[in-house]
Amino acid sequence: MKVGLTLIVTAWFAMAAPSAFGMADEEASYKIILGKGTNLAHWLSQTKRQGEERHNFVTEEDIAHIAELGFDHVRMPIDEMHMWDEQGKRDRDAFEILDNAIRWSLAHDLKVVVDLHILRSHHFNAEVKPLWTEPAEQERFINLWRDLSRALHSYPADSVVYELMNEPVADDADQWNRLAAKAFAAVRELEPERTMMIGSNMWQGAGTFDELEVPDDPRIILSYHFYEPFMLTHYKTPWNFMKDYTGPVRYPGVILSEAQFAALPEGLKPELERFVGVNFNKQLLVEMMEKPLRKAKELGLPLYCGEFGVFNAAPKADRIRWYQDMLEIFDEHGVSWANWNYKSDQFGFVGLDGKPIEQVKEALNLNSK
Repeated sequence: MKVGLTLIVTAWFAMAAPSAFGMADEEASYKIILGKGTNLAHWLSQTKRQGEERHNFVTEEDIAHIAELGFDHVRMPIDEMHMWDEQGKRDRDAFEILDNAIRWSLAHDLKVVVDLHILRSHHFNAEVKPLWTEPAEQERFINLWRDLSRALHSYPADSVVYELMNEPVADDADQWNRLAAKAFAAVRELEPERTMMIGSNMWQGAGTFDELEVPDDPRIILSYHFYEPFMLTHYKTPWNFMKDYTGPVRYPGVILSEAQFAALPEGLKPELERFVGVNFNKQLLVEMMEKPLRKAKELGLPLYCGEFGVFNAAPKADRIRWYQDMLEIFDEHGVSWANWNYKSDQFGFVGLDGKPIEQVKEALNLNSK
Protein backbone atom coordinates (compact mmCIF):
# COMPACT_ATOMS: atom_id res chain seq x y z
CA MET A 1 0.00 0.00 0.00
CA LYS A 2 1.26 3.44 -0.84
CA VAL A 3 1.74 5.59 2.24
CA GLY A 4 0.33 9.02 1.53
CA LEU A 5 2.58 10.78 3.97
CA THR A 6 6.33 10.42 4.06
CA LEU A 7 8.75 11.95 6.48
CA ILE A 8 12.37 11.97 5.53
CA VAL A 9 15.26 12.69 7.80
CA THR A 10 18.49 13.00 5.85
CA ALA A 11 21.79 13.41 7.63
CA TRP A 12 24.93 14.22 5.72
CA PHE A 13 28.40 13.62 7.02
CA ALA A 14 31.88 13.64 5.50
CA MET A 15 33.80 10.41 5.06
CA ALA A 16 37.49 10.25 4.23
CA ALA A 17 38.14 7.99 1.24
CA PRO A 18 41.33 7.17 -0.62
CA SER A 19 41.73 8.27 -4.22
CA ALA A 20 44.43 8.16 -6.88
CA PHE A 21 45.62 11.51 -5.61
CA GLY A 22 45.62 10.70 -1.89
CA MET A 23 42.75 11.26 0.62
CA ALA A 24 39.60 13.02 -0.53
CA ASP A 25 36.32 13.86 1.15
CA GLU A 26 33.44 11.79 -0.11
CA GLU A 27 29.91 12.66 0.83
CA ALA A 28 27.67 9.89 2.18
CA SER A 29 24.21 9.89 3.66
CA TYR A 30 21.58 7.86 5.42
CA LYS A 31 17.96 8.63 5.90
CA ILE A 32 15.08 7.55 8.06
CA ILE A 33 11.69 7.44 6.42
CA LEU A 34 8.53 7.35 8.53
CA GLY A 35 4.96 7.68 7.36
CA LYS A 36 2.10 6.19 9.33
CA GLY A 37 2.54 3.95 12.35
CA THR A 38 0.86 2.50 15.40
CA ASN A 39 1.79 2.17 19.08
CA LEU A 40 2.54 -1.29 20.47
CA ALA A 41 1.25 -0.17 23.85
CA HIS A 42 0.69 -2.33 26.95
CA TRP A 43 3.36 -4.86 25.98
CA LEU A 44 6.44 -3.56 27.80
CA SER A 45 4.64 -0.52 29.23
CA GLN A 46 1.61 0.10 31.44
CA THR A 47 0.90 -3.59 31.90
CA LYS A 48 0.78 -6.25 34.60
CA ARG A 49 1.43 -9.07 32.14
CA GLN A 50 4.42 -11.28 32.84
CA GLY A 51 5.95 -14.48 31.53
CA GLU A 52 4.31 -16.27 28.63
CA GLU A 53 1.30 -13.94 28.64
CA ARG A 54 3.57 -10.95 28.08
CA HIS A 55 5.60 -12.74 25.40
CA ASN A 56 2.47 -13.65 23.47
CA PHE A 57 0.62 -10.34 23.79
CA VAL A 58 2.07 -9.27 20.44
CA THR A 59 3.43 -11.89 18.06
CA GLU A 60 5.18 -11.82 14.72
CA GLU A 61 1.76 -12.43 13.17
CA ASP A 62 0.65 -9.09 14.65
CA ILE A 63 3.67 -7.36 13.18
CA ALA A 64 2.96 -8.90 9.78
CA HIS A 65 -0.66 -7.74 10.06
CA ILE A 66 0.45 -4.20 10.86
CA ALA A 67 2.64 -4.19 7.76
CA GLU A 68 -0.18 -5.65 5.68
CA LEU A 69 -2.44 -2.77 6.73
CA GLY A 70 -0.02 -0.31 5.14
CA PHE A 71 1.85 0.96 8.18
CA ASP A 72 5.55 1.59 7.80
CA HIS A 73 6.63 1.77 11.43
CA VAL A 74 5.70 0.97 15.01
CA ARG A 75 6.27 2.96 18.16
CA MET A 76 7.41 0.72 21.02
CA PRO A 77 6.73 2.14 24.50
CA ILE A 78 8.92 0.64 27.24
CA ASP A 79 8.88 1.32 30.99
CA GLU A 80 11.89 1.37 33.28
CA MET A 81 10.22 -0.97 35.78
CA HIS A 82 9.74 -3.61 33.07
CA MET A 83 13.20 -3.29 31.53
CA TRP A 84 15.48 -2.89 34.57
CA ASP A 85 15.36 -3.73 38.25
CA GLU A 86 15.96 -1.02 40.86
CA GLN A 87 19.72 -1.62 40.69
CA GLY A 88 19.72 -1.04 36.94
CA LYS A 89 20.16 -4.69 35.96
CA ARG A 90 18.45 -5.63 32.72
CA ASP A 91 15.40 -7.85 32.77
CA ARG A 92 16.51 -10.54 30.34
CA ASP A 93 12.97 -11.51 29.38
CA ALA A 94 11.92 -7.91 28.65
CA PHE A 95 14.99 -7.23 26.52
CA GLU A 96 14.30 -10.45 24.61
CA ILE A 97 10.80 -9.16 23.85
CA LEU A 98 12.20 -5.81 22.73
CA ASP A 99 14.72 -7.54 20.48
CA ASN A 100 11.98 -9.73 19.03
CA ALA A 101 9.81 -6.69 18.35
CA ILE A 102 12.62 -4.93 16.50
CA ARG A 103 13.74 -8.01 14.56
CA TRP A 104 10.20 -8.89 13.50
CA SER A 105 9.52 -5.30 12.49
CA LEU A 106 12.65 -5.04 10.38
CA ALA A 107 11.87 -8.39 8.77
CA HIS A 108 8.50 -6.98 7.68
CA ASP A 109 9.96 -3.67 6.46
CA LEU A 110 8.75 -1.68 9.46
CA LYS A 111 10.86 0.95 11.20
CA VAL A 112 10.79 1.16 15.00
CA VAL A 113 10.59 4.09 17.41
CA VAL A 114 11.81 2.95 20.85
CA ASP A 115 10.02 5.17 23.37
CA LEU A 116 11.16 5.35 27.01
CA HIS A 117 7.65 5.76 28.32
CA ILE A 118 7.51 5.70 32.14
CA LEU A 119 10.29 5.96 34.73
CA ARG A 120 10.23 5.02 38.39
CA SER A 121 10.93 8.71 39.00
CA HIS A 122 8.47 10.04 36.45
CA HIS A 123 4.96 9.09 35.48
CA PHE A 124 3.25 11.76 33.41
CA ASN A 125 0.12 11.68 35.60
CA ALA A 126 1.80 11.30 39.01
CA GLU A 127 1.65 14.17 41.48
CA VAL A 128 5.23 13.61 42.68
CA LYS A 129 7.98 13.32 40.07
CA PRO A 130 11.43 12.99 41.70
CA LEU A 131 13.10 13.18 38.29
CA TRP A 132 12.93 16.97 38.36
CA THR A 133 14.21 17.48 41.90
CA GLU A 134 16.78 14.73 42.52
CA PRO A 135 20.09 14.81 40.60
CA ALA A 136 20.59 11.09 41.23
CA GLU A 137 17.36 10.32 39.37
CA GLN A 138 18.42 12.48 36.45
CA GLU A 139 21.73 10.64 36.25
CA ARG A 140 19.84 7.36 36.42
CA PHE A 141 17.70 8.46 33.47
CA ILE A 142 20.79 9.30 31.43
CA ASN A 143 22.38 5.96 32.36
CA LEU A 144 19.27 4.11 31.23
CA TRP A 145 19.78 5.62 27.82
CA ARG A 146 23.46 4.70 27.85
CA ASP A 147 22.46 1.12 28.57
CA LEU A 148 19.71 1.11 25.93
CA SER A 149 22.22 2.41 23.42
CA ARG A 150 24.65 -0.37 24.28
CA ALA A 151 21.83 -2.91 23.87
CA LEU A 152 20.45 -1.57 20.59
CA HIS A 153 23.40 0.07 18.84
CA SER A 154 23.81 -2.79 16.36
CA TYR A 155 20.40 -2.15 14.81
CA PRO A 156 20.56 -0.08 11.62
CA ALA A 157 20.61 3.67 12.11
CA ASP A 158 18.18 4.02 9.21
CA SER A 159 15.58 1.79 10.86
CA VAL A 160 15.46 2.40 14.63
CA VAL A 161 14.79 5.77 16.30
CA TYR A 162 15.26 6.56 20.00
CA GLU A 163 12.56 8.69 21.65
CA LEU A 164 14.17 10.18 24.73
CA MET A 165 11.07 10.39 26.91
CA ASN A 166 7.32 10.14 26.68
CA GLU A 167 5.26 13.12 27.84
CA PRO A 168 7.63 14.92 30.21
CA VAL A 169 5.76 16.97 32.81
CA ALA A 170 8.10 19.40 34.56
CA ASP A 171 7.12 22.49 36.52
CA ASP A 172 9.47 24.50 34.33
CA ALA A 173 10.21 23.77 30.67
CA ASP A 174 13.88 24.54 31.28
CA GLN A 175 14.09 21.50 33.57
CA TRP A 176 13.16 19.27 30.67
CA ASN A 177 15.28 21.18 28.16
CA ARG A 178 18.41 20.75 30.30
CA LEU A 179 17.79 17.07 30.98
CA ALA A 180 16.94 16.30 27.36
CA ALA A 181 20.16 17.99 26.22
CA LYS A 182 22.23 15.87 28.63
CA ALA A 183 20.55 12.62 27.61
CA PHE A 184 20.87 13.52 23.94
CA ALA A 185 24.59 14.23 24.34
CA ALA A 186 25.14 10.95 26.21
CA VAL A 187 23.57 8.92 23.41
CA ARG A 188 25.26 10.95 20.69
CA GLU A 189 28.69 10.11 22.19
CA LEU A 190 27.89 6.42 21.77
CA GLU A 191 25.98 6.62 18.49
CA PRO A 192 26.93 9.56 16.27
CA GLU A 193 24.46 8.59 13.53
CA ARG A 194 21.34 7.55 15.46
CA THR A 195 18.23 9.65 14.91
CA MET A 196 16.57 10.72 18.15
CA MET A 197 13.11 12.04 18.85
CA ILE A 198 12.36 14.87 21.28
CA GLY A 199 8.98 16.18 22.42
CA SER A 200 7.76 19.17 24.37
CA ASN A 201 7.10 19.61 28.07
CA MET A 202 3.63 19.12 29.60
CA TRP A 203 2.50 15.83 28.11
CA GLN A 204 4.24 16.55 24.78
CA GLY A 205 1.56 19.12 24.20
CA ALA A 206 1.33 21.30 21.12
CA GLY A 207 0.72 24.37 23.27
CA THR A 208 4.16 24.26 24.93
CA PHE A 209 6.20 23.56 21.81
CA ASP A 210 7.55 27.09 21.61
CA GLU A 211 9.33 26.46 24.95
CA LEU A 212 11.22 23.42 23.64
CA GLU A 213 14.96 23.93 23.12
CA VAL A 214 16.27 21.62 20.42
CA PRO A 215 19.92 20.53 20.14
CA ASP A 216 21.69 21.71 17.02
CA ASP A 217 21.73 18.39 15.20
CA PRO A 218 20.12 17.31 11.91
CA ARG A 219 19.32 13.80 13.17
CA ILE A 220 16.32 14.85 15.25
CA ILE A 221 12.60 14.30 14.83
CA LEU A 222 10.28 16.63 16.74
CA SER A 223 7.31 14.96 18.41
CA TYR A 224 4.01 16.06 19.87
CA HIS A 225 0.83 14.32 21.04
CA PHE A 226 -2.69 15.46 20.27
CA TYR A 227 -5.93 14.53 22.03
CA GLU A 228 -8.11 17.58 21.48
CA PRO A 229 -10.93 18.05 22.11
CA PHE A 230 -10.26 16.00 25.23
CA MET A 231 -13.99 15.72 25.91
CA LEU A 232 -14.33 13.71 22.71
CA THR A 233 -11.09 11.72 22.70
CA HIS A 234 -11.49 10.66 26.34
CA TYR A 235 -15.26 10.36 26.44
CA LYS A 236 -16.24 8.09 29.37
CA THR A 237 -12.65 7.07 30.14
CA PRO A 238 -12.71 5.48 33.61
CA TRP A 239 -9.33 6.81 34.80
CA ASN A 240 -9.97 10.58 34.78
CA PHE A 241 -12.65 13.21 35.29
CA MET A 242 -14.45 12.25 32.07
CA LYS A 243 -15.84 9.21 33.87
CA ASP A 244 -18.21 11.62 35.64
CA TYR A 245 -19.46 13.34 32.49
CA THR A 246 -22.75 11.83 31.30
CA GLY A 247 -23.74 14.37 28.67
CA PRO A 248 -23.32 14.11 24.89
CA VAL A 249 -20.28 14.99 22.79
CA ARG A 250 -20.06 15.96 19.16
CA TYR A 251 -17.52 16.68 16.45
CA PRO A 252 -17.38 18.97 14.64
CA GLY A 253 -19.30 21.68 16.43
CA VAL A 254 -19.73 23.20 19.87
CA ILE A 255 -18.92 20.35 22.18
CA LEU A 256 -20.32 21.96 25.37
CA SER A 257 -22.95 24.69 25.39
CA GLU A 258 -23.39 27.22 28.18
CA ALA A 259 -26.66 25.55 29.17
CA GLN A 260 -24.99 22.14 29.35
CA PHE A 261 -22.15 23.60 31.38
CA ALA A 262 -24.54 25.22 33.85
CA ALA A 263 -26.17 21.84 34.47
CA LEU A 264 -22.89 20.08 35.29
CA PRO A 265 -21.97 18.98 38.83
CA GLU A 266 -19.85 21.65 40.48
CA GLY A 267 -16.89 19.34 40.73
CA LEU A 268 -16.70 18.92 36.97
CA LYS A 269 -16.94 22.57 36.03
CA PRO A 270 -13.28 23.51 36.62
CA GLU A 271 -12.17 20.66 34.35
CA LEU A 272 -14.59 21.40 31.52
CA GLU A 273 -14.85 25.18 31.59
CA ARG A 274 -12.34 25.62 28.76
CA PHE A 275 -14.64 23.78 26.35
CA VAL A 276 -17.71 25.99 26.82
CA GLY A 277 -18.88 27.48 23.53
CA VAL A 278 -15.81 26.34 21.59
CA ASN A 279 -16.58 25.25 18.03
CA PHE A 280 -14.15 22.43 17.37
CA ASN A 281 -13.46 21.79 13.70
CA LYS A 282 -10.57 21.04 11.39
CA GLN A 283 -9.40 24.64 11.18
CA LEU A 284 -9.30 24.97 14.95
CA LEU A 285 -7.29 21.75 15.25
CA VAL A 286 -4.74 23.16 12.82
CA GLU A 287 -4.55 26.36 14.84
CA MET A 288 -3.97 24.32 18.00
CA MET A 289 -1.02 22.60 16.27
CA GLU A 290 0.48 25.87 15.08
CA LYS A 291 3.43 25.90 17.51
CA PRO A 292 4.92 22.50 16.57
CA LEU A 293 4.24 23.16 12.89
CA ARG A 294 6.08 26.49 13.11
CA LYS A 295 8.98 25.08 15.17
CA ALA A 296 9.56 22.25 12.70
CA LYS A 297 9.52 24.66 9.77
CA GLU A 298 11.89 27.11 11.45
CA LEU A 299 14.40 24.40 12.31
CA GLY A 300 14.01 22.44 9.12
CA LEU A 301 13.26 19.27 11.09
CA PRO A 302 10.57 16.64 10.53
CA LEU A 303 7.50 16.59 12.73
CA TYR A 304 5.81 13.53 14.21
CA CYS A 305 2.54 13.09 16.09
CA GLY A 306 3.41 10.07 18.19
CA GLU A 307 0.00 9.70 19.82
CA PHE A 308 -3.54 10.56 18.85
CA GLY A 309 -6.77 8.64 19.17
CA VAL A 310 -10.31 8.44 20.50
CA PHE A 311 -11.59 6.23 23.30
CA ASN A 312 -13.87 3.58 21.86
CA ALA A 313 -16.90 4.75 23.88
CA ALA A 314 -17.16 7.96 21.84
CA PRO A 315 -19.95 8.11 19.23
CA LYS A 316 -18.86 6.33 16.06
CA ALA A 317 -19.81 9.03 13.55
CA ASP A 318 -18.09 11.80 15.52
CA ARG A 319 -15.02 9.68 16.04
CA ILE A 320 -14.73 8.92 12.32
CA ARG A 321 -15.08 12.60 11.39
CA TRP A 322 -12.34 13.53 13.90
CA TYR A 323 -9.98 10.88 12.56
CA GLN A 324 -10.65 12.02 9.00
CA ASP A 325 -9.79 15.60 9.88
CA MET A 326 -6.65 14.54 11.74
CA LEU A 327 -5.37 12.41 8.87
CA GLU A 328 -6.05 15.23 6.40
CA ILE A 329 -4.15 17.68 8.62
CA PHE A 330 -1.16 15.34 8.86
CA ASP A 331 -1.13 14.83 5.11
CA GLU A 332 -1.53 18.52 4.28
CA HIS A 333 1.18 19.64 6.70
CA GLY A 334 3.72 16.85 6.24
CA VAL A 335 3.35 15.34 9.71
CA SER A 336 4.08 11.66 10.22
CA TRP A 337 2.04 9.85 12.85
CA ALA A 338 1.35 6.84 15.04
CA ASN A 339 -2.13 6.22 16.37
CA TRP A 340 -2.74 5.24 19.97
CA ASN A 341 -2.86 2.29 19.74
CA TYR A 342 -2.73 -1.13 18.11
CA LYS A 343 -4.20 -3.63 20.56
CA SER A 344 -6.67 -2.75 23.32
CA ASP A 345 -10.38 -2.50 24.02
CA GLN A 346 -10.00 1.23 24.71
CA PHE A 347 -8.25 2.94 21.80
CA GLY A 348 -7.06 0.02 19.70
CA PHE A 349 -8.13 -1.24 16.30
CA VAL A 350 -7.52 -4.81 17.45
CA GLY A 351 -9.26 -5.93 20.62
CA LEU A 352 -7.67 -7.89 23.45
CA ASP A 353 -9.37 -10.96 22.00
CA GLY A 354 -7.36 -10.50 18.82
CA LYS A 355 -10.39 -9.57 16.74
CA PRO A 356 -10.41 -6.34 14.69
CA ILE A 357 -12.47 -3.41 15.91
CA GLU A 358 -13.90 -2.47 12.56
CA GLN A 359 -15.13 1.03 13.41
CA VAL A 360 -11.60 2.09 14.41
CA LYS A 361 -10.12 0.50 11.29
CA GLU A 362 -12.72 2.37 9.26
CA ALA A 363 -11.91 5.63 11.01
CA LEU A 364 -8.19 5.20 10.28
CA ASN A 365 -8.90 4.10 6.71
CA LEU A 366 -7.05 0.83 7.20
CA ASN A 367 -7.28 -1.81 4.53
CA SER A 368 -5.12 -4.80 3.85
CA LYS A 369 -2.83 -4.63 0.84
